[in-house]
Amino acid sequence: MRRFRLSAGVRGCPPKRLVAAMGLAVLAAAPLPNARALVDPPGYQATEKDFSVERFSDASINIDNNFLPVVPGTTFTLTGTANRGGPGNAHQVVTTVTEVTKVVDGVRTVALWDRDFQEGQLVEEELALWAQDDSGNVWLLGEYPEEHEGKKVSAPSTWLAGNQGSAPGILMRVDPQLNTTSYRQGLAPSVGFEDVAKVFAVNQHLTVPVGTFDGVLVIDEFDPNNQPQDGHQFKYHAPGVGIVQVTARGGDEEETLVATERRTLTPDELAAANARVLELDQRAYTTVKAVWTGTAPAVVCPLPVIPPPALNTPPVFPARTCPAVPAL
Repeated sequence: MRRFRLSAGVRGCPPKRLVAAMGLAVLAAAPLPNARALVDPPGYQATEKDFSVERFSDASINIDNNFLPVVPGTTFTLTGTANRGGPGNAHQVVTTVTEVTKVVDGVRTVALWDRDFQEGQLVEEELALWAQDDSGNVWLLGEYPEEHEGKKVSAPSTWLAGNQGSAPGILMRVDPQLNTTSYRQGLAPSVGFEDVAKVFAVNQHLTVPVGTFDGVLVIDEFDPNNQPQDGHQFKYHAPGVGIVQVTARGGDEEETLVATERRTLTPDELAAANARVLELDQRAYTTVKAVWTGTAPAVVCPLPVIPPPALNTPPVFPARTCPAVPAL
């Protein structure tokens, strides 16, 4: 059953379901690329096969993709319903973009803190690790989704690129076009994750609580190995804003969401979000030791000035210097 997350990922009811640590330690300790290297020609439609560390520079955490921009210090909320245990159950997803970064598979990623509420109860909180290559494509390199069942906390669907056969995927192309190839959003055989995406529609007009948008892009996401029970999820991306609506077709769990809030955190709220993400990163070394061990701890990479979340305008990031990758 398909469950919305801002990023791709294993979705559904709570699942029933190494690379050697020394090798990962070498990757984590290696210097990150500093100069622009591999840049795609105009109009190129990248796929997961194009991944390489050389595609990324120190700017990999500055995600200004027109259809999926994420600015540290911004939080946005999607509200709707999901058929979980009954029709029309209230569902809300709150995503906060933090200043926390983590090096995964040789690439510095930015951590998004994603909280999933069902009927007002927190059922999952997740770290989603994103990076943007020098061409402007946004990549997903790992997820740590904690599932909450009463006092029990587990994270069986965790994966990181470069570990246990997992590989990164593309969340958004820099220039998505209709009638082009599909692309994989990530691969994690150990947790049964292999979502695929394809451009479904372009130049749509849409009104949701946070505004009215033109030029909306619609992406069809689905798991080709879990049909028809998983169904398809359609994400509506407004230019300069990101996801503003989610609909579903087919599957056991149909979910509909619309963007209901988008705002900038106060300095204290951002500090608290950073602290929570660092706490989750540390906890992962125990909760999912086989996956997280061998990666360097996450660090805060502060922005001197937080760009305002202006609608319809991609963010402009000020220069910042990230701390050195911590030793393992």
